[in-house]
Amino acid sequence: MEKKNTIISISERTGFSVSTVSRVLSGKAEAARISKATVETIQQEAKRCNYKPSLLAKGLRTNKTNTIGLVIPSMENIYFANLASTIIRDARAYGYTTVTVDTMEDESNERNGIDSLLARNVDGIIVTPCGQDPAWLENINRNTTPVVLIDRYFNSTELPYVCTDNYQGGYEATRYLLNNGHENILCIQGTPYSMPVRERVRGYLNALRGKGLEERARIVGDSFSIQNGYLETKLVLNSVSRPTAIFALSNTILLGAIKAIRESGLSIPNDISIITFDNNTFLDFIDPPVTRMSQPVNEIGTLSVKLLMQSIDEKRPIDTKLQLQPQLIVCESVANVLLEAERVG
Repeated sequence: MEKKNTIISISERTGFSVSTVSRVLSGKAEAARISKATVETIQQEAKRCNYKPSLLAKGLRTNKTNTIGLVIPSMENIYFANLASTIIRDARAYGYTTVTVDTMEDESNERNGIDSLLARNVDGIIVTPCGQDPAWLENINRNTTPVVLIDRYFNSTELPYVCTDNYQGGYEATRYLLNNGHENILCIQGTPYSMPVRERVRGYLNALRGKGLEERARIVGDSFSIQNGYLETKLVLNSVSRPTAIFALSNTILLGAIKAIRESGLSIPNDISIITFDNNTFLDFIDPPVTRMSQPVNEIGTLSVKLLMQSIDEKRPIDTKLQLQPQLIVCESVANVLLEAERVG
């Protein structure tokens, strides 16, 4: 294996001292009054051997590596993939490289991933937590490196966060179904203990309660996965009481539900209506296009990077907490059963 090129190896090949090579490659040649001929020789050798400075070594010298960590539960989930894309783009605009960790919704993976990021001396971390205890992340934020939460947060936490107003989104999506005459609404949830799920379910229940239909609430599911949406829909479509509408709490759940509905020979929305919590362009190309509660993904990503950069620049923890409003996008996947009843009658 070829030996890695270092400042020492460049010093040996050019005949200049290690300190001279270091000053040239760190852009301090002029201040050190190093001749142009020396600078040119060292830079040419560095280019020839494809020298790359060690970020870790730089971090030890300057206490800054211009890298941030991004910790998310699943890159397979289109929502998190889009969120990651925005964060990586915006961080690059600030001159930062992003190191991404996929925890696969596992708390031990999350801890190991964050430990790895800290070992790399990242300047800050943006994280969608999959655990339930904020103490560890709060300690990191106070004493080691800034932490900003996205999509999920903890109750009574000092950690800054940016997320959707999930309660409002759950409430409005359910109200839309109720206003279209649906009273038997199945809610397929994701990871039950996560803050977005708890808040969306709370909105769902309060919307039903407002119509005196709380006893008809049906909440199933345990993960933000296509399989979860598929299996739970399969089960309910073969039950005695088939719902007239399904509220999928993510696009991944939605896709599984649609597959199960198609396999059962049913059509959307004539036989069963469906609404999802998330947004993506592909929803407009499903037949029929899907009505959804859209999250402001780009804004969440952009604001999380801004907050992290503020904390890094000011060298102190911040406590900003932001909940952004979702938007109902009406398409063709929800039938108005009231109009249908009038037409038949």
